[in-house]
Amino acid sequence: MSAPTKYLLDESRMPTHWYNIQADLPVPAPAVLHPGTLQPVGPDDLAPLFPMELIAQEVSTEREIEIPEPVREVFRLWRPAPLVRAHRLEKALGTPAKIYYKYEGVSPAGSHKPNTAVPQAWYNQQAGIRKIATETGAGQWGSSLAFAGALFGLQVTVYQVRVSYDQKPYRRALMETYGARCVASPSMETNAGRAILAQNPEHPGSLGIAISEAVEVAATHDDTKYALGSVLNHVLMHQTIIGQEAIAQLEMAGDDPDVVVGCTGGGSNFAGISFPFLGLQLRGGRKRRIVAVEPAACPSLTRGKYAYDFGDTAHLTPLTKMHTLGSTFTPPGFHAGGLRYHGMAPLVSHLKELGLIEAVAYHQNACFEAGVLFARSEGIVPAPEANHAVKGAIEEALRCKREGRSEVILFNLCGHGHFDMSAYSNYMAGKLVDQPYDEKELAMALAGLPSVPA
Repeated sequence: MSAPTKYLLDESRMPTHWYNIQADLPVPAPAVLHPGTLQPVGPDDLAPLFPMELIAQEVSTEREIEIPEPVREVFRLWRPAPLVRAHRLEKALGTPAKIYYKYEGVSPAGSHKPNTAVPQAWYNQQAGIRKIATETGAGQWGSSLAFAGALFGLQVTVYQVRVSYDQKPYRRALMETYGARCVASPSMETNAGRAILAQNPEHPGSLGIAISEAVEVAATHDDTKYALGSVLNHVLMHQTIIGQEAIAQLEMAGDDPDVVVGCTGGGSNFAGISFPFLGLQLRGGRKRRIVAVEPAACPSLTRGKYAYDFGDTAHLTPLTKMHTLGSTFTPPGFHAGGLRYHGMAPLVSHLKELGLIEAVAYHQNACFEAGVLFARSEGIVPAPEANHAVKGAIEEALRCKREGRSEVILFNLCGHGHFDMSAYSNYMAGKLVDQPYDEKELAMALAGLPSVPA
């Protein structure tokens, strides 16, 4: 009998708690600082933006935090998500490696993002909030929060990076179908947006600018809170349900990964797949290679500076220590919109500094080539963001082929590309361009980093 292809957990085995890697860090992550005082921020500093339960999760060092039952009830719509053995991809590559992928595209919004959108919406509803403002790049996060808002009776306004707003009209349609309002960013609705447009009426936008607009709206309206789809500690923690399920499913398969791969933009899906495995290692388990794959046109981990920086372009957010390209950096408009963020999650950056993870960067054409091979082997068309993880896993499998090693490779297929087919059309027509970032702009953005005493 041939080896199984899918490994499915019963709903009763869905994790009941999120895993908080801060409990197991050998060195605590640097504090988040108030930009005015340069002192660590307190709950009162964050209260205008987030409900208190999420603020508590952001700073918690407890190893496990219970997933509320109303959240788990929603999760049962698609969780536990399948773990799949990529037999056909292995055959196409001629590799002795075993390749597994955790498939998060089975969620209603088509990506991993509802794993945090649902709890964030629920905690806001419990706090009496009725409106949420947020940003989105490619639209996975915006559509996920729109979905969660519909479930919990919240009005959601999404500021979508202009280039993605134009590239991905069906993502916008999905958000509107769920009941959200989608606004191209930079917009004329906020001071931050108007200032950018005054300088450049054709500005393509960036996640940093869209964050500024959403934060400004939340900070200036008492009935509105802000929600973020990546980067923050509580967001990364919510995604660890992915890796926890994968650990149980790989036990069913009788395997244990030698290499764990995830694409990285802000860090949420990468943390979701990798942090539970890193936790095992930090508590005395076996060492694995953890590989973060990012776009070469926005390479915060491989090219950015590890320093304190703002999370947004208008400097409305606290200062976090992270790998950053500078808060004013605007990357080229490549199609993996979810990976076009100037900074990397502080926890992911901290792990990189501790030498616990590796990082590589690839251009979009190479990633789309990998995604097409995956689609023709496994049948799923990955999102442009997920193509980076596919590329990383294929490179690891080809290394095993060269070395004659039968390693176990796990990667997170964080979403499907059904809303991104125009990008595939451009790739097939040879119109997809590998756009380099502007070295001069990067130098200027890094030169403008805030001055924080060591």
